[in-house]
Amino acid sequence: MSSRLGEILVRDSLISSDQLKQALEYQKREGGRLGTCLVKLGLVSDEDITAVLSRQYGVPSINLKFYEVDPTVIKLIPQETAVRYQIVPLSRVGSTLTIAMTDPTNVFAMDDIKFMTGFNVEPVVASETAITEAIGKFYGAAESVEELDKVMKDLAGEEAALELSQEEADMDLASLEKAAEEAPIIKLVNLVLTDALKRGASDIHVEPYEKEYRIRFRIDGVLQNVMAPPMKLKDAITSRIKIMSKLDISEKRLPQDGRIMIKYAKDGKKKELDFRVSTVPTLFGEKIVLRLLDKENLRLDMTKLGFEQESLDKFTKAILRPYGMVLVTGPTGSGKTNTLYSSVARLNTIDTNIMTAEDPVEFQLPGINQVQMKDQIGLNFASALRAFLRQDPNIILVGEIRDFETAEIAVKAALTGHLVLSTLHTNDAPSTISRLMNMGIEPFLVATSVNLICAQRLVRRVCSQCKEAMAITPQALVDAGYTPEESKATTVYHGRGCGTCNNTGYKGRVGLYEVMEINDELKELILVGASALELKKKALEMGMITLRRSGLLKIAAGMTTLEEVVRETVL
Repeated sequence: MSSRLGEILVRDSLISSDQLKQALEYQKREGGRLGTCLVKLGLVSDEDITAVLSRQYGVPSINLKFYEVDPTVIKLIPQETAVRYQIVPLSRVGSTLTIAMTDPTNVFAMDDIKFMTGFNVEPVVASETAITEAIGKFYGAAESVEELDKVMKDLAGEEAALELSQEEADMDLASLEKAAEEAPIIKLVNLVLTDALKRGASDIHVEPYEKEYRIRFRIDGVLQNVMAPPMKLKDAITSRIKIMSKLDISEKRLPQDGRIMIKYAKDGKKKELDFRVSTVPTLFGEKIVLRLLDKENLRLDMTKLGFEQESLDKFTKAILRPYGMVLVTGPTGSGKTNTLYSSVARLNTIDTNIMTAEDPVEFQLPGINQVQMKDQIGLNFASALRAFLRQDPNIILVGEIRDFETAEIAVKAALTGHLVLSTLHTNDAPSTISRLMNMGIEPFLVATSVNLICAQRLVRRVCSQCKEAMAITPQALVDAGYTPEESKATTVYHGRGCGTCNNTGYKGRVGLYEVMEINDELKELILVGASALELKKKALEMGMITLRRSGLLKIAAGMTTLEEVVRETVL
């Protein structure tokens, strides 16, 4: 195909024979397709190549630079397939899927896509440069795509060396270690880790199934498919990650926890990548989840977390008190740790002794004494708290109150002149009181020790690049919790989807906060054993902003969408 393309270009007087020779030598040295080499050398333009390919194959050509693709069409073909075959899905009409290709004669690619999607395939032609750029634009970072392409080619070339027996009984430690240290495997795992950072992922999920092996990223709280490496690489990839996180690669029956620290250069600056690794044995192999701990994503400025001013004032007042307890509640991944770290960063002065008990320590904060829990040797929250009280602390941060023992010591610490910050897993602020009592803490101890409870959630922000107003009925806004007057004056926004937000319409996240200050009236209700419903009613009377109300205010401010708030909160 390359020689024919060269001949056509010479015949059409677009390049000379000498220039063709120069391009072929360049191709021999650098690799890649002839068309791309000619464009890189500046001998022809991308448009010339596309026009020639179109005539050569008798297939229409397309200029991908000006073509916007529907995100639902992009989802039909995984990124690694698009990279492998150098294709971009463009549109679907009925049962026909139109795809842009560099080589429309590649029947293997067309058969594979037809089998994968169940649609008839209609090819149009585009240059390799345009397709690489389009894959980068529609699927993610272009550099990652090129690197992935290179790694996949390396893997294809070394499949024989990497092929491992699917039977665990036949597998020995030496072959696992050898496979994990193969260059393409190292490149592939490194690429996955760095690509997660580029895309702003918080977690990487590596999941084995019976007939599929997939890697997903959690971006802005939502899981997205990234790639599906060949099944035969499953054990090599798992072993590589376990070696990096200093785990036992021979132990496949028990869950393990570890950590990966990588140093790399970005924009001339040295950066440290920190991943928390957790493995769990499943039916078809070990599932691995890596939590990316990026210091740059840690916001320690409380004014930028998303608190309403009124709620922030209450929260700041509570953490500035010399003693008592401040509790932050919410499900896993709702940003509780970030709020606590922001609180201790605000309180971290030269005359304060701050001690934290965490499981695990996610970020190292200068000037704060952080202790990592180790249950296997008996160092749990309760024993750490007992030790802290002999360390002359001013402020104690307990990662989580999980049991009566921890709760009891935390309450006693709060009553004996220490400020205690901690988290609990409850749905809203009022139900936290009931939770403490269910743990076995007496109502009078809860009433006197707790200063404030803050419940929180994270919702995705509307992408600022493609944000636009959307039509919505006033009744839908009233159903969501707005008053009829507010519903007429509120404009709801959503993201159209663009390259910046990877066609999701969302970029980044913002917190919703429900802050309940425990004042004298609420203390009286707690003492008489009032229910969470009664506590909520009284707190609302006293001006508490609920999670749903916090969400409605952020919708009105154009920060998030109605769908996000309804998904994360209840009326």
